[in-house]
Amino acid sequence: MDHAFQKDCLEILADKTARGEISRRRFTQMAALILAGAPALLRSTGVSAQAKDLVLVNWGGDAIAAYDKAYGQPFTKETGIAVKMDGSGPTEGAITAQFKSGKPSWDLMDIDPFSGITLGREGMLEPIDYSVVDKNKMRPGFGWDHAASTYFFSYVIAYDASKFGDQAPTGMADFFDVEKFPGKRSLYKWGSAMWEAALMADGVEPEKLYPLDLKRAHDKLAAFKEHVVAYWGGGAESQSVLLDGEASMAIIWSTRAQLLEQDTGGQIKFIWDQGLISPGALGVMKNNPGGRENAMKFIASAQAPERQLEMFNLLGQGPANPATDALIPADRKRINCVDPANMAKQVPLDMEWYAEHYASAFDEYTKIISA
Repeated sequence: MDHAFQKDCLEILADKTARGEISRRRFTQMAALILAGAPALLRSTGVSAQAKDLVLVNWGGDAIAAYDKAYGQPFTKETGIAVKMDGSGPTEGAITAQFKSGKPSWDLMDIDPFSGITLGREGMLEPIDYSVVDKNKMRPGFGWDHAASTYFFSYVIAYDASKFGDQAPTGMADFFDVEKFPGKRSLYKWGSAMWEAALMADGVEPEKLYPLDLKRAHDKLAAFKEHVVAYWGGGAESQSVLLDGEASMAIIWSTRAQLLEQDTGGQIKFIWDQGLISPGALGVMKNNPGGRENAMKFIASAQAPERQLEMFNLLGQGPANPATDALIPADRKRINCVDPANMAKQVPLDMEWYAEHYASAFDEYTKIISA
């Protein structure tokens, strides 16, 4: 999952509490759990585990409490194996440092699948044991050799409906059409999904996106730059650029788009059409201290539909196990990015392409937006 997105989850929890969706008592319980681990989380060395324990490293904030409640506690109850949450952030550099130390303290890591592909090829991650982890409990095409999908979010078009009357955008071509839909735009600072958006706006069919024509995408983005008021880097920033009226449209995370629509009473809306689906995954450190077998059992246990439903309720993440879809109430299906009706309108980001090209593509993207 995108690193900034994962770190952003705590703000979503606060928003839900302010609206009364989560009780203050529940917020206090989750905050207490976060604070209990704060001394360890503030150290870059992370959490240490006992021989039989597992350490799961994610991006901090609300993810610590959510992963513990949805996945950690049930797994411990079933197996007797404690799962300690470390919110220090499993960047590729941190994983590499752990591995090269010869004595890693991490077991499981919440990673971008493309990072799993890259690090797996370099021998730093254990292959996922698909005799234990059930591929039938994943959406087709979202299980990789060294990363098992656990959730989804999307990049979607959010727009200020008060500025367009009954007219609504229907895809990326409309996002880039400032004559038909006047006003400034906002794009994602870190590049992910922006190349695909530009290419679809330029007439590339969704099924023909990959391999991405980066020159064509960058030419489109460079020509459009005068209409971009801000390149947002975090969820709160993506919301404010719309709430403050700076932009009439923005491509933002689906979790934030849902909050905007709710908080504005529908003034700011979003569409799933030509949204870009981004998966998150769990990877296992090579020679992890808690044992490969226990780590695989944990991933398998996290596939349970009721546990993924808990994560959907807490963080708004789309579940990896399609069986979870049936457990989501009818009035909330429309905000599930991987509900079949919503997923059919979107395009999944190609993790193999990102594993090969993200670094160089981002360098060029940065030159365009900062020039």
